[in-house]
Amino acid sequence: MKYIVLIGDGMADWPIKELDGKTPLQKAFTPYMDKLASEGMLGKVRTIPEGFHSGSDVANMSILGYNPIEFYSGRAPLEAASIGVNLKKDDVAYRCNLVTLKYNKDKTCAVMEDYCSGHITTEEARVLINDINNDLGTEDISFYSGVSYRHLMVWSGGALDVECTPPHDIIGKDIADYLPVGEREDVLRNIMLKSVGILERHSINRDRIGKGKNPANGIWLWGQGKRPNIPLFREKYSVEGALISAVDLTRGLGMYVGFEILDVPGITGYLDTNYVGKAEAALKSLEKVDFVYIHVEAPDEAGHSGNYKDKIRAIEDFDALVVGTVINGLTSFQEYRILLLPDHATPIEVRTHTDEPVPFVIFDNRIVRKNEGVAFNESLTERKDIMVFDEGYTLMDYFIKG
Repeated sequence: MKYIVLIGDGMADWPIKELDGKTPLQKAFTPYMDKLASEGMLGKVRTIPEGFHSGSDVANMSILGYNPIEFYSGRAPLEAASIGVNLKKDDVAYRCNLVTLKYNKDKTCAVMEDYCSGHITTEEARVLINDINNDLGTEDISFYSGVSYRHLMVWSGGALDVECTPPHDIIGKDIADYLPVGEREDVLRNIMLKSVGILERHSINRDRIGKGKNPANGIWLWGQGKRPNIPLFREKYSVEGALISAVDLTRGLGMYVGFEILDVPGITGYLDTNYVGKAEAALKSLEKVDFVYIHVEAPDEAGHSGNYKDKIRAIEDFDALVVGTVINGLTSFQEYRILLLPDHATPIEVRTHTDEPVPFVIFDNRIVRKNEGVAFNESLTERKDIMVFDEGYTLMDYFIKG
């Protein structure tokens, strides 16, 4: 049996007035996802346990079969694994976004204008983070570059009991109300403040402004945690696996559970990602492993940007280029199952993640169902004839063993 999981990150949404009360998923042309829904087992799953933030880290951990209540220790430690940072016992890792802050005329206050600095390139960001490390790094604090706007700060013996807010949750809001609060907050606030002085005058940002792009004129620290202790997937399910993602968070989670991380040229985590390359790499990997997890970030990024047209485009590309390629390619295997779902919703209206249950479908090529007139979208969660998983981590047990 071959198993393949297809994640359209943040694909679920709320009804939008400009779409005549439909969601982007309902409006998009998705023949391949609709085919799976018409022939598979339908359901809804709560990927975010009560009391947890609605993050992709928590959601994807749940989907992979690990209870966040037991195993979650923070977002940044997962990303540390992906970029090759080996956390020591006393290290606390922080996610470090390059952000765009918009100041008033006398610079007495600033709002979070852009959580991703206009999707700054990895090459530009690497220079900025290296310069931040040279100026702000100490014997106990180091900065590491990741992909695009997503980077890392590691603090040896650092503060863990502190409340930090994700920057994508506060778009257009005064940052003064969301600065770190708690244990040694002064250290974190001071680092963030000093970063502004370094970045504002940087030649890369002057060039970006000259080209009409958002500058990376500040860093934002959040998602802190220590190295987690997670059982290997092969020990839990007796299945060897591989994972494909452009996002350090998901790649790091895959590394912790023992997956082979497949490197695909041209994957970006955005609308221009190499969708087909992801699908083809997954199909090829199934020749030597039995489980592949494909994560596509683009719908989530469009949700955060508040652009429903981009989100529709991302969903349609995911359907045609990932889901379609996978469906057509799997015909060479005798037995297979597909699990399709968003990890969470990222509604255009709020431009951040929400925690309501999301729809899923499990397709088994040995048991083809006939769900007439069914399409894959949020309306599935309102049906009475579906499977319901209130504890998201139990869905993988059913997918593998059910």
